[in-house]
Amino acid sequence: MRVDLFDFDLPPDRIALRPISPRDDARLMVVRPGTAPGQAIADAHIRDAHVRDLADLLAPGDALVFNDTRVIPAQLEGLRNRDGAMASISATLHRRLADDRWLAFVRGAKKVQPGDRIHFGETAQTCLLGALDATVVSKDDDGVVFAFDLSGVILDEAVARVGHVPLPPYIASKRPEDAADRADYQTVYARDEGSVAAPTAGLHFTAGLMDRLRARGIDLHFLTLHVGAGTFLPVKSDDTADHKMHPEFGLVTPEVADALNRTRARGGRIVAVGTTSLRLLESATAEDGVIRPFAAETAIFITPGYRFRAVDALMTNFHLPRSTLFMLVSAFAGLATMQAAYGRAIETGYRFYSYGDGSLLFRQPAAAPGEAS
Repeated sequence: MRVDLFDFDLPPDRIALRPISPRDDARLMVVRPGTAPGQAIADAHIRDAHVRDLADLLAPGDALVFNDTRVIPAQLEGLRNRDGAMASISATLHRRLADDRWLAFVRGAKKVQPGDRIHFGETAQTCLLGALDATVVSKDDDGVVFAFDLSGVILDEAVARVGHVPLPPYIASKRPEDAADRADYQTVYARDEGSVAAPTAGLHFTAGLMDRLRARGIDLHFLTLHVGAGTFLPVKSDDTADHKMHPEFGLVTPEVADALNRTRARGGRIVAVGTTSLRLLESATAEDGVIRPFAAETAIFITPGYRFRAVDALMTNFHLPRSTLFMLVSAFAGLATMQAAYGRAIETGYRFYSYGDGSLLFRQPAAAPGEAS
């Protein structure tokens, strides 16, 4: 499909630079598609609510699925030292390759070559606790591979000391990261460290909201997808077929897979909290609709025409024009539906992107074989 089909004009003042407090005070646009694939949405199919209303918008027996990945401070500022010649670089770790190795996107990558030594963090004159050194192993279109002098948990601790929260570019270009972001850019249920970007739909949840959901009879389940910095990359090709997704590691346990299959069997709906949860669930689900345990990388790219196997509803934020995430929600609820919903969101002051407001999308009806979707 042409990428320009997913373009729209977004006023800069709609981009949220800070989250709402409390988190579940964020607005929530509830979007129900038309009764047939491709049918334009009517105003009656859009409802304005708040995230705190979520328990009343779902039904007992439904299941919410959260991504419990924890964001690491993966933005590293460094100095390249090549025979005494120094140059500054900025690296965003995005995929762990071994206990001591990371693949990273590097701003200033032309300045580094295999064999170069990079010093991250504090200057060499400070305490060794502030030091983090690495050697450039290789670089290609996927990024730069660093072999760190530290390994395992010790490397993780060093990255936590010297790294910065990798705020999305559309926030980082407007203001620097600060102490508030260490808490704001983390879900309240984050557990398994490994992401360099937050699963942002989950940022809206509070402990109180999760208690209300349980009290309503809605099941809460957790899986893990470590989000890579590739989620920030723009689609540069003119056709979706030419775009390459970066792989991310995901885990669906046998217990969660079994519980969700039971939800479907008794008529409950599976509601993915965030596009990361949806992508992992769809990766773990076979053509027969059965969700299976999963522990592997996924590079699934969902665009209109994709036939969903697992997810009935999706809670997600408002996304970038021409992004893979806007393509995903357009596949889920219909392109015409999402164009109408986003137009209304812009007109009525919804806040966009990671710290912005949310939407609750219900899946569009599946097209019949041979029918355009």
